[in-house]
Amino acid sequence: MLALAGCTQALAGGLRPLEDAEMSNVTGGDGISFAAHIVLNDPTLVGAVADSRLSLGFNGDGQNRYLVIKNLRGSIDMWAVSLGVQQRSDGGGDTITIGLPGYVKYGNFGFESLSVQTDPTAPVTGNLGSLNINGNVSLQGQVRLWSH
Repeated sequence: MLALAGCTQALAGGLRPLEDAEMSNVTGGDGISFAAHIVLNDPTLVGAVADSRLSLGFNGDGQNRYLVIKNLRGSIDMWAVSLGVQQRSDGGGDTITIGLPGYVKYGNFGFESLSVQTDPTAPVTGNLGSLNINGNVSLQGQVRLWSH
């Protein structure tokens, strides 16, 4: 109960901005971690679109071409993606560290067709393939970003 009273009293004092010197002395835990459940173009929803497209445009040799992904859909579940800050081992500052998700689950994730066209809204006449993934992936490791 005393800890709760101390927290209430600290909050009653209000927040205040920290100077750079004070901010450099602030320490935290392990950063933040989050989980995600992503669903793309679920056909069971009311009003679901039957012909969705994701188009990426390119210009080469004076002609516009589009990579068209038709009916991108499925679900992705990710657990324990983390974001934190660590000090570089060479003493040259800090790095932003993105921890890879320990577990990823795909459910009917993929697309109906992939094509290259000059008009992204034209009917898809060519098909360079399709993709459908069902399964689980376990990952480990980090991606680190820093500036020079």
